[in-house]
Amino acid sequence: MTKIGMEEEKKFLIRKYKASDREMVRRLCCDTGFIGNPIDPVFEDRALFADFLTGYYTDWEPESAFVLEVDGQVKGYLLGSRKPLRQQLYNIYQNAGLLLRGILHYPRYNAASRHFVHWILYHGWREVPAAPRRAAHFHINLLPDARSVPNTRALMDAYLKYLHEHGVKRVYGQMVTFESRRGAKMFERYGFRVINRSEISKYKRLHPEPVFLCTVMKNLEENNQLYSRQRG
Repeated sequence: MTKIGMEEEKKFLIRKYKASDREMVRRLCCDTGFIGNPIDPVFEDRALFADFLTGYYTDWEPESAFVLEVDGQVKGYLLGSRKPLRQQLYNIYQNAGLLLRGILHYPRYNAASRHFVHWILYHGWREVPAAPRRAAHFHINLLPDARSVPNTRALMDAYLKYLHEHGVKRVYGQMVTFESRRGAKMFERYGFRVINRSEISKYKRLHPEPVFLCTVMKNLEENNQLYSRQRG
């Protein structure tokens, strides 16, 4: 473990994920699942939501996961995979099981949760943009009080260094964007390239701005840190 730095007099630490972090990572996933806010207004089944977004990483490839601690508390995570074929095979099995669970629980869900399931069944597969099949990738979330450039940069750099050490050449992520949060220029500043973007309709009832899901790619042979070489 290495202490990375200070942010507003709070010590933050980036370290590898441990099995004891699992429940906190799942909780954090749900507390940030609705465009950075708790998922509950959109979908009430936290267990199913966390299984879908974190299950593979925590249970099958934990060596590629990192967490952010602020004053000794886990405040963020980066879940990654450098084994895309393995994850794709896992997803085929997992998604079928999660879909069945969602359908079985559907009669007990509230209206918002039913709308979410309906979106997955009829719109999600069309709206989620295509992702590269043979590249490493990541899923990152931080709690609101831990979101800062130094924290995000330290978390990303730890993962990018890990990938570079294992000979990985490309990495992508799929990031939620809207007018007041993130954009193509921000990703370019960090050395990523936006390769596709699609509007996601599941938030329309609760969020006034159009929300997009962007696939962003970074070439680690050119630079294996978060910022591009132009920034030093």
